[in-house]
Amino acid sequence: MIFAAILVLSQAGGAWASGRPTECASLDGGRGANVWERAKAPELRRYCDLLAAGAAKLAWSTARAPSGAPAPLARVPVETTSREVLDIADLADRAMPGRAGPALLRGRALALVGKWAEARKALAAAKATDERALDDPQSLLSWGRVLARTGSPGEAQEAYRALLPRAAILASAERGAAGVEAGLLAMARGPDGLDEAIAILRQARRDAQDALQSFAVMALALALDRAGDADEARAVLAERVHADPRPILADARVKEALSTAGSAVEGRAAAALALGTIDPRAAAAEWKAVAEAGAGPWTAHALARARAPVGANAKANDGHGKPASRGAQ
Repeated sequence: MIFAAILVLSQAGGAWASGRPTECASLDGGRGANVWERAKAPELRRYCDLLAAGAAKLAWSTARAPSGAPAPLARVPVETTSREVLDIADLADRAMPGRAGPALLRGRALALVGKWAEARKALAAAKATDERALDDPQSLLSWGRVLARTGSPGEAQEAYRALLPRAAILASAERGAAGVEAGLLAMARGPDGLDEAIAILRQARRDAQDALQSFAVMALALALDRAGDADEARAVLAERVHADPRPILADARVKEALSTAGSAVEGRAAAALALGTIDPRAAAAEWKAVAEAGAGPWTAHALARARAPVGANAKANDGHGKPASRGAQ
């Protein structure tokens, strides 16, 4: 069972391989391990089997085809997967009480169905038991999302910063989503977060797929425009956005990323900027709506855009000083 579960996870993004509990290492056939040593710990074997099975279910539940639809092997409803993984976590906890692994599974299963407060409690318990329990990319992604959804954007950004350098191990859909979410969180800090947001969103533009990639382009253009690089913002948009961008905001993964970052208004701002190259009058109306809804540190930027002459291509600064030039990377 261990081999089968690890094989499943290697095909679904390698999450188990990166987050293998240290107590299960002796079952992997490493140096000094042999059949007699493994036979001495039947509870450990059962515990590790359960963790591998639970992690496999979670990996497949987040697997997505390029269109954003569930992959053929991931059509079990997430509610069902969550319940199954919660049961597995309870069994693992009974097999070897007091370990971090079951709490980690529990937290990720709860996050899967949007039970953010409960997920945070479980993941925090795993981290308290083992400070390295959340070090693997998939756990860091869950942790970052949970923190963002429960009112701790600063801590969430720290989790995403730890995640992004090792995000290559994630499934491609999750890698793109992580970049967009991290970029939006950085931009929400205001002008001080722009450099970080631009760097993250440049990579997210390469990693994301389909509608989420289009939105990554829009978000990158928005960050550049706010930084004073209106010319590059228009060039970035010209590469990808050629029609009304507002329907992109209805895509499930785009909505999820915006919800994680805590601001649907940012989606409207990104769409308003892209719309300016297609329908300037509609763009002006969108900018007015963004300003009236309140765009946090970017309200002044939205007001400046709303008040600009229709069709004008004048550069708008961020409302906090002179625009700074940033070359393409």
